[in-house]
Amino acid sequence: MDTVLSMDTNFIDKAIARLKVRRVSKAIYCASVIGYDGRIIECSNFPCAIGSICEIVGKSGSSSTGEVIRIKEQGVEIVPHEINFRVQISDQVYLIDDAQNVEVGPELLGRVIDGLGNPLDNRAKPTFSDLVSLNGTTQNPFERKPIKDILDVGIRSINALLTIGCGQRIGIISGSGVGKSVLLSMITKSSNADVIVIALIGERGREVASFSSEILSSHSQEKVVIVAVPADRSPLLRIQGAKRATSIAEYFRSKGKRVLLIMDSLTRVAHAQREIGLALGEQPTSRGYPPSVISLLPNLIERTGNSSNETGSITSIYTVLADGDEINNDPVVDTARAILDGHIILSRDLAQQGIYPAIDVTQSISRIMGKLVDETTIIHSMKLRKYISKYIENRDLFLMGGYVKGQDPDLDYALQYWPQILSFLNQPENEKSDVANSIKSLKELVG
Repeated sequence: MDTVLSMDTNFIDKAIARLKVRRVSKAIYCASVIGYDGRIIECSNFPCAIGSICEIVGKSGSSSTGEVIRIKEQGVEIVPHEINFRVQISDQVYLIDDAQNVEVGPELLGRVIDGLGNPLDNRAKPTFSDLVSLNGTTQNPFERKPIKDILDVGIRSINALLTIGCGQRIGIISGSGVGKSVLLSMITKSSNADVIVIALIGERGREVASFSSEILSSHSQEKVVIVAVPADRSPLLRIQGAKRATSIAEYFRSKGKRVLLIMDSLTRVAHAQREIGLALGEQPTSRGYPPSVISLLPNLIERTGNSSNETGSITSIYTVLADGDEINNDPVVDTARAILDGHIILSRDLAQQGIYPAIDVTQSISRIMGKLVDETTIIHSMKLRKYISKYIENRDLFLMGGYVKGQDPDLDYALQYWPQILSFLNQPENEKSDVANSIKSLKELVG
């Protein structure tokens, strides 16, 4: 308390005003910085909880917010939200929020915010009337509603061969530069969801700006919320951005909306947790990922989907970056595939041939498709998968002249109709194909 009294009166008044804005009714607790290793600030002990938001004030008057990540008898450890914030011994620490809540409301539609909810679109911050938890609430899996309705994403190969249901969780897996952003842009513009929440986590600043501008300038602006945390922000902010986007999606689901949550990328969230885990002394396991990474991903993904007593749903699409195109040897990819309800693999070979979206339908799967479409569509999709697989497996053979027509009817069909198959898979970025037309095109191709 003596420390509080010694501080400048104006600063305390401003701090109290911030507390009122953040709806925190507790008193202001102060502490002093006693150590800093470049990543974690250690300060003297004060009453707080894990996840509490603090403000660190330097002697020059500059300040930065941070989050409590560890409480010990000797003191409290805080990760600052600004990477380059200058910290010195005896800098003052203030508790400004003891609960991690997210301000939500329809005012978020058409806006771009950062991981802390601050606007990035040079517009005033709106006033919200509702609060939801940043970490969500646990749901009983036996009480979740079954997935029955199809989500139209406007992409022919997905609608016909990898049909997605409202409340499904899907991963888009590929190496870098194979067209994930183009695919996400097509889905965002064409989806029939009521609300689209986009989390751009750890992406390049240029791509964040261009992607946000493109989406918000489209017809879907009135139903889009973008949470953007570029790659140069702290790892804690990247995780906060992913959680905040999920909380916003949960809010609109509670209002009966069909929500599409797109997170680009889940791998960057895992990288952020790896940085924090290693800084806290966790032992690295596969590819340097500590155990906290493997526990974070299911906690984040399981918050989406259908709920028990609400009419809304969250269909989530997560991009997963496979380092070095190693689809089968990446721990984040393996963890995501084990949790998600399906995955879409993007092929670099198809992309190099100019086929976009470069979806490898032979390795991709939707685990819910069998419950969403009729048996005829399932048979047709299996036929097309077989023809594509036959062509790829024997391409070198017939290019060398080693195959004689008539030996394999399936391969003969694939060779004869390969241009039509490529035309089915290839779709211009501005073209939209609804579910009915996609299934009709599939039937015409292989029926």
